[in-house]
Amino acid sequence: MRNLRKRLRRGPAALVLALAATLIAPVSSAAPVPSAAAAPFEVLVFSETAGFRHDAIPAGIEALRTLGGQNEFTVTATEDSSVFSEQSLSGYEAVVFLNTTGDVLTDAQQGALQSYVDSGGGYVGVHAAADTEYDWPYYGQLVGAWFKSHPAIQQATVVNEDRGHPATAHLGATWSRTDEWYNYRADPRAGVRVLQSLDESTYSGGEMAGDHPITWCHAQGQGRSFYTGLGHTAESYADPAFRALLLGAVRYAAGQAPADCSPKPGAATVEAESFTSGSGVQSAAHAPASGGQTLGYIDNGDWAAYASVSTEGARRFTAKVSSAGAGGTVEIRSGTADGTLLGSVQVPVTGGWETFTTVTAELSGSGSGPLVLRFTGGSGALFDLDTFSLTTEPTAEAGSANVHLFYYPWYGSPAVHGSWRHWPQGGHTPPEDIGADFYPALGPYDSGDMAAVVAQHMRWVKQSGAGVIVYSWWGRGGYEDQLAKGVLDAAAKEGIKVAWHLEPYGERTAESTVDDIEYINAAYGGHPAFYRSAEHGGKSAFYVFESLRITDWSALDEVTDTSIVLAQTTDTTKIAHFSGLYTYDGIAGATAPGWKQAGDYARANGLVWAPSVAPGYLDDRAVPGNTTPTVDRADGAAYDKQWNNALDPAIGGSPSWVSVTSFNEWHEGSSIEPADSSPPGGHGYLTFDGAYGKTGEAAETAYLDRTAYWVGRFEEARR
Repeated sequence: MRNLRKRLRRGPAALVLALAATLIAPVSSAAPVPSAAAAPFEVLVFSETAGFRHDAIPAGIEALRTLGGQNEFTVTATEDSSVFSEQSLSGYEAVVFLNTTGDVLTDAQQGALQSYVDSGGGYVGVHAAADTEYDWPYYGQLVGAWFKSHPAIQQATVVNEDRGHPATAHLGATWSRTDEWYNYRADPRAGVRVLQSLDESTYSGGEMAGDHPITWCHAQGQGRSFYTGLGHTAESYADPAFRALLLGAVRYAAGQAPADCSPKPGAATVEAESFTSGSGVQSAAHAPASGGQTLGYIDNGDWAAYASVSTEGARRFTAKVSSAGAGGTVEIRSGTADGTLLGSVQVPVTGGWETFTTVTAELSGSGSGPLVLRFTGGSGALFDLDTFSLTTEPTAEAGSANVHLFYYPWYGSPAVHGSWRHWPQGGHTPPEDIGADFYPALGPYDSGDMAAVVAQHMRWVKQSGAGVIVYSWWGRGGYEDQLAKGVLDAAAKEGIKVAWHLEPYGERTAESTVDDIEYINAAYGGHPAFYRSAEHGGKSAFYVFESLRITDWSALDEVTDTSIVLAQTTDTTKIAHFSGLYTYDGIAGATAPGWKQAGDYARANGLVWAPSVAPGYLDDRAVPGNTTPTVDRADGAAYDKQWNNALDPAIGGSPSWVSVTSFNEWHEGSSIEPADSSPPGGHGYLTFDGAYGKTGEAAETAYLDRTAYWVGRFEEARR
């Protein structure tokens, strides 16, 4: 229930603008100002130390308490690590590690923090938070980079690279201040959004080769992470500008203030010897190498992991290498030494351990975890790595995680599949004659055409504002299962997540459905596009079509602790063992029968309610002679009516999610995917002409754009 309570308490983002406007004055006079728009929330400040203890900790706690009093959040300060349990953390919107040092959490407490953040919680690390939990790889990824060294306290110039974040919006282009300036074991830039960096020419002791991030943020699972290396001195916490930075950090981490924390495209150089875990490798001294060290003693099968280097969006790997040994291959992997292989590059024999060359590999596939380099080759010493970099592309902004589009990957064409698939339904003969009353703008396409079709689909889904597709899945090893990885890859590039529609294949049982859910979670659960609900503990989501065909669903108890499983019904006497219910029916939404009762029941029992809305229903060409009623689109009025029914609490029962039937079920005429405004003549095809006052080509995307409108209305209602 933590995430539900947090959602209800969160206030509008208007405070971000108010804060930015208030702090537009020079930094010397900037100060956080309370706002009536802020919604109350709770923050845990943790300052336990198992190493060096900063005298500034009390000043930091007091500053955060003062900020809380001014800005409607409550601060609980503790040095008792037992607070890191699932139950205890559920009461907080953000956790601040304030100058912690050393190994301060047990294995169980580490697991609780990881679950908390990955399921939607927020983390803020201040200064020595980077000097903490060196033996826990996840923490290295969470904080972004571990502490390496520092020079004496001195004045330096901070470059404010990104002033769009609520933590830095009040600052000018540069900021001259005195602090203890950390060097880090690795440059975090490849995996984080750098907000501030240090100009190493303005002070002595910088050791990061001119690229010296000092404050950054990034998404972590479904949650948010923020770190600043500022905050060593007690005087820092009396500085209004630094307090404003802390306030913006806390509000971002708590989900109160939105910010773009995706890594900027580009490449950051990493010292290869700065690995956080590995097998068989160690540092080797070589004078010509960067910093005088390389990653060496590399044999076949060895590996090195870099917890603070994310592979998300990675497109190119470049490394400076040397070899007086056998040479070999560097495998670039995501997450673990046997994780997703993104690419590989051959390392030649260079003729000496201090003779370096550069090798490059283009990467494909989708990474989600930290970088791991695995090394293969012949016997004996292979090669050394001096430095490397990952070039990344920006992560796409996500749509609404609460609006789900039913997506059908079952179409085929001779050019890709070898024959027509699904388009001939109803006895038709493609390409001009298909089993649908509307003709797709892409023509009778192939769902396996990832580059031309599926990539465009995901761009259109993004245009609709929906953040999730519900993938029609007809069994293990089937046509749709074979295409799933490619669709996930395409979805990830647009920030779209993928949930699952379990269809009624032959001989489906409750037990086989449990096996299917376990299979899908195992096969695809590590993919960055795999949908997990932040409001439900990071659970995956499965819609079970025609669930009423089976009467005993008790087997689902094996999987509902990790997965949300929805029954297709509004009959609440038929949903035992399910996590909630949905309707799918593109006709019923016009009258919403049983929706209020279903929604009220779901809310009272902690279940998910996901009624389905449709722009219309017409299957005359696909199912000749069918007597099923149709729903005319009425130039968009039918879609608006169904959305209105869903969002009216007196009719729709206040849904958790809204599901849309459909993105591209062409046979039922329910698709919001663009329909051709000039379809082949002689077949009686309809068009979207007239929808919402649009005509011709402009009408093709009318239902995508109207979906975006309703997504906004739904999210506003939820807030």
